[in-house]
Order: sequence, then C-alpha cells, then structure tokens
Amino acid sequence: MDEIIKKNGVLFGVITGLVSVLITTLIYSIDLKLFISMWIGFASICAYIIIGVILLSKTKKDLKGVFTFKDAFTTYFISAIIGILISVTFNFILFNLIDPAVKNTLKDLTIKYMADTMQEFNTPASAINEAMKKIQENDPYSAIELVKGSIFKIAFSALFGLILALILKSKSSHE
Repeated sequence: MDEIIKKNGVLFGVITGLVSVLITTLIYSIDLKLFISMWIGFASICAYIIIGVILLSKTKKDLKGVFTFKDAFTTYFISAIIGILISVTFNFILFNLIDPAVKNTLKDLTIKYMADTMQEFNTPASAINEAMKKIQENDPYSAIELVKGSIFKIAFSALFGLILALILKSKSSHE
C-alpha cells in the first residue's frame, strides 16, 4: 500500500474522529436535546461528507492524479475505520465512565421525541407503546450496542466510500 494513502487515511481518520468528539462534546455541553435533533444529524453527516471529499481530493493530488478506484476506496475506508473507532471509544467513556446518568436523560428525551413523532403520523397506540417498551429495554451506549452501531456505521461508510471512490478516481485512458 502506498505511503500517501496510509498517511492521508490515518490523518483524516484522526480528524474525523476528533470532529465527532467535538460535536458530541458540544452537544453534551450545550443541550442534551440536540442529541435527538435531525438538523444536528444532517449537519454532522454533511461535515463527514466534506471531510471525505477533501481527503480523496487531497490524496488524488498527492498521487499526481493517478488514483485508482481501489486506492480511493482504501484511503476512505482507513479514514472511516479510524474515525469510527475514536468516536465509539469517546462515546463509551463519556456515557459509561464520565457521566452514566446522562444515558437515562437521553433515553427519556428519545422516548418523548419518538412518541410525539409517531403520534403525528397517527400511529396506533399499541404500536407506540411497543416501540416505547423497546427503547426502554435498550441501552444504546452499552459496549455491545456501541459495537453493533459501529458495524452499521462501517457498512454505511463502506457504501459511501464506494460511491466517493467511483466519483473521485482517476479517469482511465480508455475513456
């Protein structure tokens, strides 16, 4: 594997992880209700997309424009894995060691948000009650749930990385 790919993947993975830690810390410090805000979620996704595009554009430039699909995907995937590991580690520490009580507050906020949203869509009361029961039984910040979430994030990142790699790879000389 090319050193530029490794270097940029690791560097931007750390950047992505630190951005995630910063976002989580700001939300935690400002208002816990922001954890369930769709707009914050969309803004975070946009930030990660921008970081990914910058990463692949920089790597392509560093490689003097010779950037295969495999190299582009590998660069992005290294970055994604490192960013996810940093983020999940921080979330585990924050929600299980530093302030475990906040998990209950977030669960209550999530239950209220989900119930209100489901009522807006005229969901039957039995379905709402079942969904609320599932949320009550779940601890999304436990080690197992964080690992499960990481697997989903890795799969989503891989899919997104494939798309970005397809867009930003070098054009072949056959085209």
